[in-house]
Amino acid sequence: MKTQLKTPWIPHINPNDTVNLRLFCFPYAGGSSLSFRSWRDRLPDTIGIYPIELPGRGLRIQESPMATLHPLIYKLAPSLSPFLDKPFAFFGHSMGAVIAFELTRYLRKQHQPQPVRLCVSGRCAPQVHPITPPIHNLPEPEFLDALRHLNGTPAEVFENPELLALALPILRADFSVVETYTYTDDDPLQCPISVFGGREDPETTIAFLEAWKRQTTETMALHLFAGDHFFIHSHFDELLAVLKQDLSR
Repeated sequence: MKTQLKTPWIPHINPNDTVNLRLFCFPYAGGSSLSFRSWRDRLPDTIGIYPIELPGRGLRIQESPMATLHPLIYKLAPSLSPFLDKPFAFFGHSMGAVIAFELTRYLRKQHQPQPVRLCVSGRCAPQVHPITPPIHNLPEPEFLDALRHLNGTPAEVFENPELLALALPILRADFSVVETYTYTDDDPLQCPISVFGGREDPETTIAFLEAWKRQTTETMALHLFAGDHFFIHSHFDELLAVLKQDLSR
């Protein structure tokens, strides 16, 4: 890979091109590349962290957020392709898990390299019907209540009308990406899958997490943590310790 290569999808490219593995990180609804800003300090230097920036946030705030999954992947994949010249893995939480999964399948169809491991977090297997009803089209009061219930949006966003006005279109678009997604049956992937879940997560169940096994011909490792849908924050150190182990296999 040419280190001077730049793309808005990866605004914070790791200058250390001697890494053994590139880890591409896909955010949850409302998240951005900054959701993974501290990961470089917690994982070995041999793992390069490549957070994905979706349209509408960060340096791409002037772009309209995308509200459907496959057009997003069709635009993302060509920009990601030049970075797949050495071993890589995907990590995605919630919405990010769906993006990572379908991107892997799309790369396979395009005869592109496959991740050495797919890491999905806080998301039931794609062939399983989601537990919670869709919220992206709810009237604003009900939509805000649903966001508070998920416990992933900072309190200051709800308390600041200007921040809220900026965040709502992104959040609605992101939830639309997940909630309008329709799974299509296909051959299982040929890479191992790591699944991470919160024991008190209202978005999924242990059985629905275990159902990811159907999506791979290789091993599936399930890791459960105390906490709700955002156990990735409340049990951050524990999560990264386990992720480090899985990536070293």
